[in-house]
Amino acid sequence: MERIYLDHAATTPVHPDVLKTMIPYFTDNFGNPSTIYSYGQEAKAAVEDARASVAALINAEPEEIVFTSGGTESDNFALEGVAYANEKRGNHIITSAVEHHAVLETCKFLEKRGFYVTRLPVDSSGLIDPDAVKKAITPKTILVSVMHANNEVGTIEPIAEIGKITREAGVLFHTDAVQTTGHIPTDVHELEVDLLSMSAHKLYGPKGVGALYIRKGKGRLVPFMHGGEQEKRRRAGTENVPGIVGFGKAAEIAREEMPKEVKRLTALRDRLISCILERIGNTRLNGHPVRRLPNNTNITIDFVEGESMCLSLDMEGICASTGSACSSGSLEASHVLLAMGLRHEQAHGSLRFTLGKWNTEDEIEQVITALSSTVARLRSMSPLLKNKS
Repeated sequence: MERIYLDHAATTPVHPDVLKTMIPYFTDNFGNPSTIYSYGQEAKAAVEDARASVAALINAEPEEIVFTSGGTESDNFALEGVAYANEKRGNHIITSAVEHHAVLETCKFLEKRGFYVTRLPVDSSGLIDPDAVKKAITPKTILVSVMHANNEVGTIEPIAEIGKITREAGVLFHTDAVQTTGHIPTDVHELEVDLLSMSAHKLYGPKGVGALYIRKGKGRLVPFMHGGEQEKRRRAGTENVPGIVGFGKAAEIAREEMPKEVKRLTALRDRLISCILERIGNTRLNGHPVRRLPNNTNITIDFVEGESMCLSLDMEGICASTGSACSSGSLEASHVLLAMGLRHEQAHGSLRFTLGKWNTEDEIEQVITALSSTVARLRSMSPLLKNKS
């Protein structure tokens, strides 16, 4: 059975050119970048080349990029690093109710250590109001953290507007750009952010490597990892050279192919959305209809549970999701959909399709056909529908 993968928000396959670039750093070029002889210096040069490529993807300077183990570590580093570096000045952090768990759980951790967190609501499309951010800022506010685009519903937040507000208030601004980096134009100067989180495996790079952008001149973050002097004493530990090299190559490919991919994926996404809404009754699109990622389709399908749909589609070779990958094993309703005003049963009936580089028009048609028959079959035995009638 030929499989159709539509869960690129969870992870992406490694691009063949990325893998090809990485392989020598597992074998011949295996040196430790911290050593002074040729093996180490070759590895160090490769790391710095990758740093430049990642920086170019977001219009940053290479020295503003700190490599990490992924988006979760980058989020933790940003929030904890700023909090502990500025706790004598203030203890207030502002975020949104729809952030990734890497941000929300870090905020909970900081609350237990004396910090105060304001979680701002979103509207029915998942958008945060910049004015709400402005009103929430106090003299004790040291950081605002709002994601660039939501990993579940694809809504793109007004980061540039929020950035102007935080800049005027003299408050540091972090954005989790794991879902946007390499997929839509992401310029740290246009967005006016001070910190930005990235992850390689979301843009056809390897798992286990990410980066945190830290704007020059914004003070030193308290290190999240302790040990050696790697990453200019900002992140200890021997660098994951193959992973970093792969991240750099993935960034180069994304920068080159992004314009055409945005157009192609948007067309496929719109086809998928329109056909689902037209052919399957009692369905609705979640997230903003326009301000959304080009590859994201999140649909609520009434009278059917998302888990049942996912399992049924998987039996037909189609991979989709009922929420973010980090919570897909949980039976709890999506905190994002609940924050947008959906009822628990509606949130449980949501399905997320996120398209990628190798998806085709023919695959979209296959998915629409399979989903239509799956929903019809599940609804025919659904107690939710029987209770409704």
